[in-house]
Amino acid sequence: MSEEPGASEELGTRLKAYEGRAAAVAGTGKDPVNLPMIRHWCEVMGDTSPAYTGPDATAPPAMLQAWIMGGLSGHEGRTDAYDELLALLDEAGCTSVVATDCEQEYVRPLRPGDEVTFDTVIESVSERKTTKLGTGYFVTTRTDIRVGPDLAGTHRFRILKYAPARRAPKPTARRPRPVVNRDNAGFWQGVERHRLLIQRCTDCGTLRFPWLPGCNTCGCPDWDTVEASGEGTVYSYVVMHHPPFPAFTASDHAADAAAPYAVALIELAEGVRMISNVVGTPYDKVRIGMPVRLEFQSYDEELVLPVFRTLEDAA
Repeated sequence: MSEEPGASEELGTRLKAYEGRAAAVAGTGKDPVNLPMIRHWCEVMGDTSPAYTGPDATAPPAMLQAWIMGGLSGHEGRTDAYDELLALLDEAGCTSVVATDCEQEYVRPLRPGDEVTFDTVIESVSERKTTKLGTGYFVTTRTDIRVGPDLAGTHRFRILKYAPARRAPKPTARRPRPVVNRDNAGFWQGVERHRLLIQRCTDCGTLRFPWLPGCNTCGCPDWDTVEASGEGTVYSYVVMHHPPFPAFTASDHAADAAAPYAVALIELAEGVRMISNVVGTPYDKVRIGMPVRLEFQSYDEELVLPVFRTLEDAA
């Protein structure tokens, strides 16, 4: 919100002119103070005080505002002053609003059967303030609530009407990095070179995936690798449903399409299985037994991942 000094002073003067003007005159509560509303309030707040039940019940003091709320239809007695003030702020670019705080003063207890009336005045409009949300003005209204001629309490309500601050654009989200450790580093080094390497026990010859520090068959810690041919089939799959995540939606790759999408368990021709994406095929077209072929996709300057494409799509 940028204003010339003269324009800012003129606006401030116009806003200050609303101080002391009535926002509601002789408003009437839509319902008398009553036990059902008191009970609902206490249940929500978890307040079990006996003061709010029985023949001598009083209303919880903090319910003061509840008895004057106008609902969707509003109240008779409301003036145009408050709406005019907000419209003036809208014209000045303060199009957003947030409630900041309220203050209440209690003069006498309210009891079931009491019928409340109220008057609301625009108590103050602040100087222009700059907050983390943006630049604008704090507007405070004061409502005096009565039962007959007696003041029951006062409710002050404060809002900030502001022009939202410009925020720096967020950096483009990057796809999460795989966890690389001493046991699987060789696999990811192979992926960087566009090679899908499978561990092989040098004692019993068993192939294994994912990479492990030792053989599950014989326990031998020694191993070498064989390179996968890249041929495989969909052994199983699940369809993922989750909220959009920028790193998976801001990409041109079919594997990164917005949810839902399929995550497949691929059985390689060598007999081991690995989890990956089937790219180029809609999630509802993926089928168990579908033949696929390996390819490598680059997602940014650092990340390369092995994915699979159906033979029909590859053709």
